[in-house]
This record gives sequence, structure tokens and C-alpha cells, in this order.
Amino acid sequence: MAKHPRSMTRDEVLAYCSAQREAIEDQPFGEGVVVFKISGKMFALVSLDGPQGYLNLKCDPDLALELRDRLSAVRPGYHTNKRHWNTIDLDGTVDAEELREMIDHSYGLVVAGLPRAERNRLSIE
Repeated sequence: MAKHPRSMTRDEVLAYCSAQREAIEDQPFGEGVVVFKISGKMFALVSLDGPQGYLNLKCDPDLALELRDRLSAVRPGYHTNKRHWNTIDLDGTVDAEELREMIDHSYGLVVAGLPRAERNRLSIE
């Protein structure tokens, strides 16, 4: 599988997730995994193990299937609900813009699931 010339490194993924509005970085599963949360809810999990690692993101179930069919680096969520989460191998084959869109989508789904008062607070500030 050829690497995409404009993909994201794990460090770029970590920085992008960290830059999401009010994102909190945590390591509840130990030093090998970084979890990003908004209002206590996970929107991204980044593996620090191995040379490239992987990223788990929440995803609309229909879009999740489409991404898995289209991109070899995308598979059902590892250690997460396989209907609502995808694992993306950070192997350089996914375009950076598409990866940023997947992160934004995951973040947006988690925010949409928050109580109305919390959603309103996040959108006003």
C-alpha cells in the first residue's frame, strides 16, 4: 500500500486532537495510549506503541462502513463498539485532510451527545 504524500504523523494527530475545543488529554489505560475527551467523554484514542500506532475515532455507523470499504487503513474499532468506532492505522495511507475530517466528525458526534446545557456552553465560549 503506497503512503499518501500528505498524511499525518502520530505527533500531528496528537497535536490536532489536543487542539480541539476544551479537549482533555488523559492516559487512563497506561502510558501506551493517549485518550482525548470532551466533557468526560472520549472522542479519540491514540496508541503510542509501535513505530506508527493507530487511532480510534467515533463514527456514524453508515459512514464507518463506507470508510472501511474505501480505505484499507480503516477497520472496526479495536477494543471499542465496532458499530460506532473505527480504528485507523497511522500507516501514512490516509490523506491528512480526510484524517482531520474523521477527528472533527468524532468530536462533533461526542459533543452532539452531551446534555443541552453543556452543548450550549461549548458553542457560546
